Amino acid sequence: MYCTVEEVLGMIKDDMKNVIIGDEYIEDEQEKAVKMESLCKDAIADACAEIDGYLAKRYRVPFSRTPEAVNKFAKDIAVYNLASRTGIDEGEREKTFLNRYNAAIKFLLEVAKGTISVGAEEDNTENGGAANGFRMQSSGRVFSRNSMKGW
Repeated sequence: MYCTVEEVLGMIKDDMKNVIIGDEYIEDEQEKAVKMESLCKDAIADACAEIDGYLAKRYRVPFSRTPEAVNKFAKDIAVYNLASRTGIDEGEREKTFLNRYNAAIKFLLEVAKGTISVGAEEDNTENGGAANGFRMQSSGRVFSRNSMKGW
């Protein structure tokens, strides 16, 4: 995981937690915390999978030591995943979550293109690409115009 439940929950205000939980109003604070932790774990897993999808071409993922930039954007994507459970209202505070998500995706696209580096040691470009890619090699050419003359 590129971020923790505590880091993500620290980015969410208490009144927003009720919105994230949705129609199910939970009065007991302990029960609400358990529900938020469960939702948060799912959102983080989704965020990490999304990040890995963008970075797998250039880096060996998942990272053994999470780069700072990946941690920051993992939190932003996870918070967006939580907030978008009930829909994002672009006219209100949820617009901030959408903007941060879009910035994260833009960053990840630039990393995937090779314009930006996350500074991880697991760089995969010296090996000719991702470890989960493929390589094809064939024999030399058998038939050509010169070898087929006279036939």
